[in-house]
Amino acid sequence: MRGPSPHLTRRTLLGGGLALGTTACAGHRATAVRTSGPVNLSLWTHDEGYETFFRTGIPGADRRTDFRYRLDVTRAGAADLVTKLLAQAVAGRGIPDLMGFEINGFPRMLRGDIAERLLRDLTGDIAAVPGLRADLLPARTAPYRRDGHLYALDSDTPLVVHYYRHDLFARYRLPVDIETWEEFAEVGALAHRRHGIALNAVVTGSDVNQVVQSFQMLLHQRGGALFDAEQRLTLDSPEAVEVLEFLCRGLRDGFVIDIGDYYGGAMQAALKRGTVAGLAMASWYKVYGLMANVPEQSGRWRIRPLPRFSRGGHATSTAGGTGFGVLRGTANERAAVDFLRATWLTHEGQVRRFRRTGYLPTRRSVFEDPALLRTEDAYLGGQRPFEVYTALLADVPPVHMSPDQSILHDVLSGHLLRAYRGDASPREALREAAEDFRDQAGR
Repeated sequence: MRGPSPHLTRRTLLGGGLALGTTACAGHRATAVRTSGPVNLSLWTHDEGYETFFRTGIPGADRRTDFRYRLDVTRAGAADLVTKLLAQAVAGRGIPDLMGFEINGFPRMLRGDIAERLLRDLTGDIAAVPGLRADLLPARTAPYRRDGHLYALDSDTPLVVHYYRHDLFARYRLPVDIETWEEFAEVGALAHRRHGIALNAVVTGSDVNQVVQSFQMLLHQRGGALFDAEQRLTLDSPEAVEVLEFLCRGLRDGFVIDIGDYYGGAMQAALKRGTVAGLAMASWYKVYGLMANVPEQSGRWRIRPLPRFSRGGHATSTAGGTGFGVLRGTANERAAVDFLRATWLTHEGQVRRFRRTGYLPTRRSVFEDPALLRTEDAYLGGQRPFEVYTALLADVPPVHMSPDQSILHDVLSGHLLRAYRGDASPREALREAAEDFRDQAGR
């Protein structure tokens, strides 16, 4: 038996990665790994856009590798796919060759030694391509790393920028070059009093991930985090208190609006009315939030870097992402690695991914592609967005994950809402969220 088995026992999953018995190891790698020729690659993903991207990449992968690819695609909800993967791993059969892990689902793979047993460590595969390791943005490999091993490759560098309605800012004579969030608060409060508009939004609905995301984007920009690189909770910090105080002030003064979610009817109505004249959100929100909800507002929106916190932090933040990983021990393991490198990681592939999905490159050099730098975005009034994005690349904060991420999201979301309603001070809300997390996670 070469290395740990990729299959799991039910005891492993429930016990957080206990040692496997000999039954789980039996027959490991009994099937020879294919090294060339026709291959039917099994791909699991939650997003039709990824399926389309990979299917259109097959001709290029055929040219660049020793394989001739066909894809067998399974699509389901992001959380459902992880559940199915773990169930199939317990059964010892039916796992895919290649799978996309939405960033909020990947922490389940970090429990115990599940990632080590199921997923190929891609570190060596990256190192084998000259210059690739240095070119990949460390902030976008961090969510999928553990103990020096890289288990997935991200689909995006989802930089957070400030979207704003250029026409409304011009009509109300609002400055677009506000340097700090403190100045932003003053301008925003005045704009709300005079014109009834908000310049940012927080989610207060039932989707706990979106509730946390509203807070987490600014937390990471300020230099705080939910967890550190060792998976230790770092929520109860001065930076977190400062960010939550800022958001609570925004809700009181009206320059931050509370919304059920970023995509539904209430947000669409607020965008159509012009009540939301700006918001901090990731680069992909233009396609999946604005263009989907208010296509008629094409040409009225622009992006700019976030204002900075005067006490320190970063120029930007990130939100979202999906990491694609290769499953260990399948006959197509080599073919899956080659396919991922030939589609996901080439310069041409990363440009094509942006063109088709709106997701930004994860290689630093691709941001300097002349065609991307010249790209004028009609929805953004002809603005060249890569001129904004490239200026932020040197200061992108990493995101570190924990196997107990979902526990924190559940407890933190409730305490954030308490603070927004004024039922607890920001300091109290965060301290109690940390206490509740430690009680439930046992650490």
